[in-house]
Amino acid sequence: MGKRKRLQKTQKPKVGRPRKELWVWVALGVILIFFAAIRIRFLSIPLERDEGEYAYAGQLILQGIPPYQLAYNMKMPGIYYAYALVMAVFGQSIVGIHLGLLLVNAGAIALVFFVGRRLFDSTVGLAAAAAYGLLTINQWIFGPQAHATHFVVLAALGGTLFLLKALESRRPSHVFWSGLLLGIGFTMKQAGIFFIAFAILYLAWNDLRKRPIRPAWFLGRASLLAGGAAMPFLLICSVLYAKGVFSRFWFWAVSYATQYVSEIPLSVGVNTFLNNTKAMLIPSYLLWIFAGLGLILLWLDVKSRPRGVFITGFFLFTFLSICPGLYFRQHYYVTWMPALALLIGVAVGAGRNLLRLAPALRSLSFVPGAGFIIAMFITMNAQADFLFSVPVDWASHMMYGGSPWTETKEIAQHIKQRTTPADTIAVLGSEPQIYFYSERKSATGYIYTYSLTEPQEFAHQMQLEMINEIEKARPKYIVFVDIRTSWMPRPQSDQTIFLWRQKYCASNYSLAGFVQSYLTGQSWSDYHTDYVWGDDVQTRKPNPQFECIYIFERK
Repeated sequence: MGKRKRLQKTQKPKVGRPRKELWVWVALGVILIFFAAIRIRFLSIPLERDEGEYAYAGQLILQGIPPYQLAYNMKMPGIYYAYALVMAVFGQSIVGIHLGLLLVNAGAIALVFFVGRRLFDSTVGLAAAAAYGLLTINQWIFGPQAHATHFVVLAALGGTLFLLKALESRRPSHVFWSGLLLGIGFTMKQAGIFFIAFAILYLAWNDLRKRPIRPAWFLGRASLLAGGAAMPFLLICSVLYAKGVFSRFWFWAVSYATQYVSEIPLSVGVNTFLNNTKAMLIPSYLLWIFAGLGLILLWLDVKSRPRGVFITGFFLFTFLSICPGLYFRQHYYVTWMPALALLIGVAVGAGRNLLRLAPALRSLSFVPGAGFIIAMFITMNAQADFLFSVPVDWASHMMYGGSPWTETKEIAQHIKQRTTPADTIAVLGSEPQIYFYSERKSATGYIYTYSLTEPQEFAHQMQLEMINEIEKARPKYIVFVDIRTSWMPRPQSDQTIFLWRQKYCASNYSLAGFVQSYLTGQSWSDYHTDYVWGDDVQTRKPNPQFECIYIFERK
């Protein structure tokens, strides 16, 4: 009889917790599907120049050509290998790249949920995940474009989740995996170093506050995390060294990058931060208010307070990740968004907890969650045209103004049809997407020209090197992008390459076409582009009121 009772007891289904948790997984699934559906609409949006750089470098990697051999820039090489992986799986196309971004963003949304859930509860995790999804598809953060910051966040959140597991389980493997993932984030973009710094400092704070202090335990865990973080970078350095491009990588990623981040005066940087943050804040102001409330309620709510140091530190270090160089470009803010999203989730969870403590207000504990849902709807409505209705080319112009993303795609197709894979081309300007679209190799490693006009000590040397590489390669086509944002010249910029271009093209090339874009009205639906090719260039001249792209063919 006793045995039968024990058997019945063991066979009793445990329905309580699974049923209670079911709504959580359904809600997370709805969040993921909703933001994936929005991103599906943007799969064909034209590549901007950063994406073009990563795609071209990834394309070269798939051909066996390492980073920094035919494409120079200060970006970390991890993003090039990440793009190569994405394109190997989904194809070397705009849609393939943005499908990779969709999955990277979905992974980050899920990780924000798991971090919020582990720190607090499922409600906080779900609110944070939904907030992160909306904040990172934002028009003002250039959300539909596959910037390196999205890849940093995916790896860094994975490392953060393992850090939390390590603090609870005290397993060395969790510490190592945390460091390894954080290190992968750093190889995507230098800003990832701030996630590593936070993890090491928080791990040290957590271990040193325990009594008795165990120096060997503390140093061992810190070393394990730091060692794991260093491994991806050391591995990539080894690969670049074996490929013979390490010295060029070091020059661009370290020597030149040091010059780059020291160009902007503090006063200019502060002004840029205020302007860009304001532009981002206005359409999403309710979510930012929730984040501010979360930072306050985090310390007022007894249940949330034990996580106060972690969340506050995470918020500060992710803010620092957008600060290097004081450029504060909009897509840099992506690495700050996980902390803001978690604070938004805290506002919902801590607000609910505080209301439940007061008997008279307990019935209002639903208000923070309802207020968050309303804030999400108002934020989406503020950019409804961008998110749900305008054609993707218009959406691109809504983000980047008159930047020639669509135009460069057409130019590249024109060149591709008139060249062979053995031909090289040169782009005088910062439009590396032309190389990717055309599937033609660059005659020069200078796929960006910003560095040539910056007030930095290597500028003149770089101009001479670019000139020498082009003259040596004798490319079939030269594309001269006579657009200010493709060069960003200053009054004191070296003019050597501009003077050389005029003389060299006149002597060795003929004008094969030009492309000019302009607004004919007040809306981006009135954006118009003239493509002039072949014999028409003899009868039609560019309008001097507008910027222009010139395509030259070797005589």
